[in-house]
Amino acid sequence: MPDLHQRIGAELPGLRRYARALVRDVVEADDLVQECLTRALAKLHLWRDGTNLRAWLFTILHNQYVNRVRRGIRTGITVELDDTWPPLSRPATQEKRLELRDLDRALGQLPAEQRTVILLVGLEGMPYCDAAAALGIPIGTVRSRLSRGRTALRALMGLGHIRRDEIAASDVYRRSYSGDANRQLAAADAR
Repeated sequence: MPDLHQRIGAELPGLRRYARALVRDVVEADDLVQECLTRALAKLHLWRDGTNLRAWLFTILHNQYVNRVRRGIRTGITVELDDTWPPLSRPATQEKRLELRDLDRALGQLPAEQRTVILLVGLEGMPYCDAAAALGIPIGTVRSRLSRGRTALRALMGLGHIRRDEIAASDVYRRSYSGDANRQLAAADAR
């Protein structure tokens, strides 16, 4: 059991990155991860040894997120105006930061199904089969949503058709969430 707890702990950075990308707020993301871990530990007896622990945890996190969204729709969400707009007193001067902002906004405009698949495969570097298992959908659906999502992202960012060596904005986005520049978005295309 302690070994399993260590394996769960090793998945925390990925869970945090995914939660932060989903809810787009650090505090809310930490709350979502905590809910996920609470549920995972309470339901640990349902996890079967030999199955993919990472996919199981990401499935729980995704389901917790969907439950939050549904609950928010029923109850309504109040947002303060100060919380919705970044301070405009000091505009960004670095090009990469602007690209990151544009990518973040473009991701926010994608349908949730496409955004979720792009985040799991592109940001987390999850293989298609693991993403399919985490979302409970067929692998072909993952590929289709990923392709449509990438095409939509390119259009939203005004990039049209781009080559692998031009995916700098996606690389910047991943590094901003993970600090791990070793995994490349192009590796996800190779799967």
